[in-house]
Amino acid sequence: MRTFSIVLLSLLFIAAGVNHFVSPGVYLKIMPEYLPWPLALVYVSGFFEVLGGVGVAVPRLRRAAGWGLIALLVAVFPANIDMLMNADQFPAIPVWAMVARLPLQGVLIAWVWWAAVRRPDTANAAEDAS
Repeated sequence: MRTFSIVLLSLLFIAAGVNHFVSPGVYLKIMPEYLPWPLALVYVSGFFEVLGGVGVAVPRLRRAAGWGLIALLVAVFPANIDMLMNADQFPAIPVWAMVARLPLQGVLIAWVWWAAVRRPDTANAAEDAS
């Protein structure tokens, strides 16, 4: 189960990071106005998503990459709040989806921690490897 989660997390973050470069306009729309250099921040966050996704797939880098992804998820959380507070600027996105996105960030953080950061105890190591 843990191996499947690691692969899925890796692919998820790599795809999301690449999307920052393919469709930066999507991310520019949700950047809070108070942040400087929004396009640079979109690219930087995309770069670190790709880097974290690759790092999660490499056993020697997994824990560090996991902590990096958790930091990234925490860092982008204010953009999710800002997006909800300015929901009228996103008529194509239902408000319920913006609300659901807030706790989803916590779920992602927990998933990254479980799959990449925590050290499984030896009793459950075989189960975690599956």
